[in-house]
Amino acid sequence: MKALINLHKNFRLALKRVTCLRRMTDTGQKASTSTLSSASPSALSLSDVRPVVAVCQLTSTSDKEKNFNVCRALIERAKKRGANMVFLPECFAYMCESTDQYLAAAETMEGEIVAKYKELAQSLQLWLSLGGFHQKGPADDPKRLWNTHIIIDSQGHIAAQYDKLHLFDLDIKGKVSLKETNFTIPGNNVVPPVETPIGKVGMAVCYDLRFPEMSSYLVQQGAEILTYPSAFTQTTGLAHWEVLLRSRAIENQCYVIAAAQTGRHNAKRTTYGHAMVVDPWGCVVAECHEGEDVCLAEIDLEYMRKVREQMPVQEHRRRDIFGTMTNLKSLAPLDEPRSYQFGQHTIDSSIVFYKTALSLAFVNRKPVLPGHVLVCPLRPVERFNDMTPAELCDMFQVVKQVSEVVDREHNSTSLTIAVQDGPDAGQTVKHMHVHILPRKKGDFANNDDIYQKLEKHDKNLDGTEETNSGKWRTLEDMAAEASRLRTLFK
Repeated sequence: MKALINLHKNFRLALKRVTCLRRMTDTGQKASTSTLSSASPSALSLSDVRPVVAVCQLTSTSDKEKNFNVCRALIERAKKRGANMVFLPECFAYMCESTDQYLAAAETMEGEIVAKYKELAQSLQLWLSLGGFHQKGPADDPKRLWNTHIIIDSQGHIAAQYDKLHLFDLDIKGKVSLKETNFTIPGNNVVPPVETPIGKVGMAVCYDLRFPEMSSYLVQQGAEILTYPSAFTQTTGLAHWEVLLRSRAIENQCYVIAAAQTGRHNAKRTTYGHAMVVDPWGCVVAECHEGEDVCLAEIDLEYMRKVREQMPVQEHRRRDIFGTMTNLKSLAPLDEPRSYQFGQHTIDSSIVFYKTALSLAFVNRKPVLPGHVLVCPLRPVERFNDMTPAELCDMFQVVKQVSEVVDREHNSTSLTIAVQDGPDAGQTVKHMHVHILPRKKGDFANNDDIYQKLEKHDKNLDGTEETNSGKWRTLEDMAAEASRLRTLFK
């Protein structure tokens, strides 16, 4: 019977691939990119080498050492077959029967588990995605942990980490009560896409797959590949797993990589498996079957761009109606590029202390009061009404967060937040910006004098813009202030 089931699954996958190959031909993708799950590196076209991903399927147990040995063997096999980056599923380190066992086995980011994988990544010169690490919670919350997705670069350094946002809580009176929030701390940020050798990777974990706004946000931020390391149950996996993965790929026109747990882990847990890679057209181009295994696929970003060009869904989104999702996770590094355009001026990146995908916060060369800082859109927009809804939303969220930090840093009792929109309102820099000034009682004899001071602080007596740099703060002084402020946003 098991052989018959496997035969049926193989036939179903073959049928899907034939259908997808036809579609790929219609959109111009080469058939050779469909899968490498049974090919060696020599099978790759030497004239058109693309990055290769390896997606692992595990049956983790409570035995950490055994699980690591299985993962290491799969990673080493993937390396021999030409993989540039290897993806492990949720619960890759261990899977237990009870909450108490999970908590007892949890480690910190500095613990043995992460150290082993950092060493493995460095020794093999491979990037690794560790799909769901049970990270020990803080001392004041010892009964819960974080479910953390970690990306390690080929030098053995942590390139990014993301704490699972969406947690499954079900409480039906008299029937069932399963609350993930009882033992897991929810994350509070979407992490910006990570630059890797295979492209820009958006990080998620398992249940996040069911929330399309998260994937849309990541793609809006530049993600080319979405990752969903998972441990789906047999029931939900059979009904929804492939449908959800292909949906995320189709609606976002990007690659989707989903490492998975499979089989029976203990008396209480059985998972669905079917680790896979889905391309931007929604085709399953690589898939693991029964048992612990690894499948490989090429990532063809040129094909992704072609799909987006021929069906420009992103351009057709009604952002004027629905707006644009924003996230206040600062985008690092702040020092790239080396400079930013601020109207008719160029500002050095060293004076920038906070940045999102759409906004910038930096210190002032001639502050009216100590702590006087500026926030502006990254795009050179002159007037308030020239800003898009997305830019407005993002900029004022940044203003709120920067205000909170400046308020604490300077022990102020109040804030002045001001916009000078146009030359007759006092604007001299032709770039929309917001002034944030920490205030204290008595800093001006007449409180409203601040507005006159603000209007004239960067002007000559005749009202023209002051260009005498001798009256400005030094770059070193501004950079030192920005450096202090940067630490307050980590």
